[in-house]
Amino acid sequence: MSTTEVTSASAEFARRQQSPVQRLQHQLHGKPWMSPLFLLLVSFLVFFILTPTFLTANSMGILLQQTAVVAALAVGQTLVILTAGIDLSVGAIMVLSMMVMATLARDDGMPGILALLIGVALATGAGMLNGLLVTRINLPPFIVTLGTLSIFTAIALLYSGGSSIQADRMPDTLNFLGEGFGIGQFRLTWGIVVVILLYAVIGFVLSQTAWGRYVYAVGDDAESARLSGVPSMRILLGVYTVAGLIYGIAAWILIGRAGAATPNAAPDANLASITAVVIGGTSLFGGRGRLIGTLIGALIVQTFAFGLSQMGVDQQWRVLATGVLVIVAVAIDQWIRKVKA
Repeated sequence: MSTTEVTSASAEFARRQQSPVQRLQHQLHGKPWMSPLFLLLVSFLVFFILTPTFLTANSMGILLQQTAVVAALAVGQTLVILTAGIDLSVGAIMVLSMMVMATLARDDGMPGILALLIGVALATGAGMLNGLLVTRINLPPFIVTLGTLSIFTAIALLYSGGSSIQADRMPDTLNFLGEGFGIGQFRLTWGIVVVILLYAVIGFVLSQTAWGRYVYAVGDDAESARLSGVPSMRILLGVYTVAGLIYGIAAWILIGRAGAATPNAAPDANLASITAVVIGGTSLFGGRGRLIGTLIGALIVQTFAFGLSQMGVDQQWRVLATGVLVIVAVAIDQWIRKVKA
């Protein structure tokens, strides 16, 4: 018997010695998106039983529209968390970008496309600033983004004067992603289409390019990656910059979805994006996770919010349910990681 055959036979023997729970643990370690998918299907079943109108075409269209902004933000948050960081300035960057777009178009009469590009560029620059503070001054991502959360929020309030701008006072370009098409009562917006494209592009980059492999390597062990020749600092800076760009796109989606630009929009954006990423199976310790899991996680977050809302549950209970979801997801992640020991 060859060495390969002996190794294969040993692995098969070890597999047979595992309990069903240990086999499930190994399956989830290899495919971390399986547990959130199971949770999503259970959520759909429970809410369908409790509220029969939950699974109608109209309800599913609304659910997807409400998921679009969180799902977009969660893409950028996933990139940051894959590097073992965290971004608490997600919502602040999105709101700042949104208010700049709307204010430039309304008060300065700027063409919609130009206001849009400036707003997205501003969000990209904000993300780059986070990256520079993390890589050049070597500050922890939590501290950096906690500080910029307050800074960007204050700038958005000062710049806009704290007032909202309604959709009818903005050019069609900024409202475009709120428009869409319907199939019967099922309605999709262009914002949902953009989110799907975003997941396809970033998912391809993460899985098929050297840059994507470097992101995982830096998150798994930054020092080992550096010693292996990975430009860790440049990868980190790139991750925060790309995340900022994505938050700018999310700002455009939010204008279309909300039909207005307001400095107090999406107050729970940070918590929702982090929850979606963690529930989706991306490890808070970096180096492990897939965008498909993040998309499922975003759907779970909004499914709970939408389902509980349809049942008439108060806001505080919905927040409580989200907190329980986060704790359960982290506990499952810790259990899955033990398979490596």
